[in-house]
Amino acid sequence: MRYNTTLFFIFLSFGIFAQESTISGKLKSTRNNEELDYVNIGIANKNVGTVSNSKGVFKLKLNEKVIPNDTIVFSHIGFETKKILVSQLKDSNNTIEMTPSENTLKEVVVSFKKPKPKQYGRSSKGLGLMHSNFFYAFDKTVDDYLSRERGMQFRIKKDCIVENLNFNITTNEFKSVKFRLNFYKVENDLPTKILIEKDIIFEVKDNKLGLFTVDLKPFDIYLDKEMGDIAVTIQWIESIKTDAKSKFFSISTAASATEKSFYRERNMANWSKSGQSLTFYLNTMCQ
Repeated sequence: MRYNTTLFFIFLSFGIFAQESTISGKLKSTRNNEELDYVNIGIANKNVGTVSNSKGVFKLKLNEKVIPNDTIVFSHIGFETKKILVSQLKDSNNTIEMTPSENTLKEVVVSFKKPKPKQYGRSSKGLGLMHSNFFYAFDKTVDDYLSRERGMQFRIKKDCIVENLNFNITTNEFKSVKFRLNFYKVENDLPTKILIEKDIIFEVKDNKLGLFTVDLKPFDIYLDKEMGDIAVTIQWIESIKTDAKSKFFSISTAASATEKSFYRERNMANWSKSGQSLTFYLNTMCQ
């Protein structure tokens, strides 16, 4: 009888938990108590993820797949990854501290005698018939976009320094969208670990349409030919709508038999790939 009662209690607890739809709080640094902006937050394989805002505040929406023993992962470049069980956090007003990483990358000094320009990716805008959108039909608010990523696969065959990233915006209903630029190693045909340990944030303002360029010279990004296949993505981290109905932001694309694009709905969600070639490219100087 005790066994049945225990089982009943467990099922009841899970049922109550399933009604809790969000976990919220603030992220700070242990070094100086400063707020940590744009921290990646998610639960692996549960399609649950978001990013903190510019003041370190976050709101993580849970779904029916999440259980109390699932682990929420908090990651930020320059800080040690933090892992906390769902059951260890309150519904709201959590304060989570992250510790600065002691690992420092050695400075890479690259000297090219006669560097030559090389473009990775597709610069053509095509006929404007296909678009890769950050909006999904089931999104309820713009917060559903947070941590969403789009990008392309590139094969690195030379030693190169990256000068800029470019992509063509075909629809933009936002006064401001902030993105994080990510570089990933591609293994088993999907993005895996982060390659560039630099937090690169940029902003698209005033409903900008057409070609948008991100100057990357200040970041000294070096691509080694030993990297092989990499994925370069932009990750949605913050936005301001033009009006209450704003929802569309898209990049031109075209079907391709040889090129590959990647996307994922949330931070730590599974990656998906498609035979598309976004108007999305890097300008580099190579050996």
